[in-house]
Amino acid sequence: MNILIGTITSIQSHDDLSLVKVISDGITLTTIILDTPATTDYLTIEKNVKLLFKETEVIIAKSLDLNISVQNRIPCKIESIIAGTILSQINLSFGQIIIKSIITSDAVKQLALKENDIVLALIKINEISLSFND
Repeated sequence: MNILIGTITSIQSHDDLSLVKVISDGITLTTIILDTPATTDYLTIEKNVKLLFKETEVIIAKSLDLNISVQNRIPCKIESIIAGTILSQINLSFGQIIIKSIITSDAVKQLALKENDIVLALIKINEISLSFND
């Protein structure tokens, strides 16, 4: 499980859903949750949170200028690649944090990924969960 630390900067709610923006190491990430500030007391601006997302939910893009709907885009450098027969683990540095991505080994070859490449780690908003520390 990947874990980033951040602070809630904005909350947009409608019905029982909230679109929550969190800043982590200078990057704004967005998630959608099934709570609102009216239904829970932990959902507040300036609240420190953990952002959690699975390694299998991290998409890798070599192009830094993508015209796609995925909002969460983290510029990273490939630290290492652990190649497997079917799946490979890509270890990405984002500041002092290592983000792990598991993609097919075919995709690694197709993208010609190698250590020190600059890539984007992409995560859909519904794939990021929030954990609140008190």
